[in-house]
Formats: sequence, C-alpha cells, structure tokens
Amino acid sequence: MPLSEQEQRLLDEMERQLMHTDADVVHASTSRSFSYRNLLIGTLLVLVGLGGVIAGIALWNVAIIAAVVVGVIGFAAMVAGVIIAFAPGKGTANSAESDPTPQSPSSSNASFMDKMNDRWDRRHHS
Repeated sequence: MPLSEQEQRLLDEMERQLMHTDADVVHASTSRSFSYRNLLIGTLLVLVGLGGVIAGIALWNVAIIAAVVVGVIGFAAMVAGVIIAFAPGKGTANSAESDPTPQSPSSSNASFMDKMNDRWDRRHHS
C-alpha cells in the first residue's frame, strides 16, 4: 500500500531529523581528544605516586607516622596523575566554538534552561 503525500512528507522529515541527530552524536563523541603531553605527565605522576605508596609500606616498621604521610602523598600523586592524564589538551575545540550557528550577545546571560531550549529548537527546526 503506497503512502499518502502527508505520510511521505512526515517520513522524509523524520529521516532528516534522524540523520541530523546522528551527525550531532558522532561529532560530540569525536570532539574530545587527549593530549599526549598530559598523558605522559600523568603516567609519570602515577608511577611516582606508586613509588611513594611502596616507600610508605617499606617505612611502616621504622616510623609509622612517616609511613602514613608518605603513603597518603603517594596516593594523592597517583590520583592527580590520573586526572591530569585524562584531561583534554589546551588545543581542543569546545563545542561552543565549533557550533556554526551564531549566538546572540544576550545568550551568555541566559539561564541554563533557556540555552538548552534554544539548542533544542535549533536542532529540530533546521
């Protein structure tokens, strides 16, 4: 059974919206990139922190307070290393910069919900 003209238009519009939404999802997932410099620094910091934790364990029988301090500092270094390793680099583009739609000057003063409503309207009415 063939589709009516209105059903065909609705189907075409749904296909266009789906393609546009899929393109947005692909763009959002590829916009995040890692900095090799941050990854290297983070890895080194994790290794230094691991060395600190091991040193704290080794100091346990000698000086308990020093062992705890060294171990906690080593653990904190490991956590900081992981955070630095997975932080995006300075040169990555923000989604606002890559958005081809010009923003109005008052958009920076708009509330979060207003911005989300504007994005929704732009996405589904273009």
